[in-house]
Amino acid sequence: MYRIAVLVSGNGTNLQAIMDAIDEGNLNCFIEYVIADRNCYAIERAKKRGIKTAVLDKGLDLSDKILQIIGKDLDLIVLAGFLSILKGDILKVYENKIINIHPSLLPKFSGKGMYGIKVHEAVLKSGEKETGCSVHFIDEGIDTGKILLQEKVPVFFNDTPYTLSKRVLEREHDLIVKAIKMVLEG
Repeated sequence: MYRIAVLVSGNGTNLQAIMDAIDEGNLNCFIEYVIADRNCYAIERAKKRGIKTAVLDKGLDLSDKILQIIGKDLDLIVLAGFLSILKGDILKVYENKIINIHPSLLPKFSGKGMYGIKVHEAVLKSGEKETGCSVHFIDEGIDTGKILLQEKVPVFFNDTPYTLSKRVLEREHDLIVKAIKMVLEG
């Protein structure tokens, strides 16, 4: 069975989708750790399942602290709404073994400051007719790694950032599970 870590910063609905997929037999993996860069509900979700958790202070050595906790033997690290940028040795140790879910069709609406509701506000402001979500490998840039999977979501004339966010998030739940399966099982 594959062993993974999930890094989080928020409510943890993508984490919940991963845990549900494991419970349903759709993912052949075990979540070894859930690590957050702030106190958040995702940590509570993990604790309820008996998963090892850690909440770390954001800072220059965050990536090193994560690597110290998880070690070098996991099969995959999943960034599921993780808002900090990974740097340093963890990127080398886990090269092509760290994936991120992003709420746009990359490379659009990406980079520093483009996360969460800000992405959907920018999509609506731009007049785009479709948006979506992407899963990509993490590299040294911000949202610049190789794209693994994408799923499109239409933009409706009466959308608000919140209605659009909700529809994209629903697609994220399926896409993150597909991407984990693809990376782990080939």
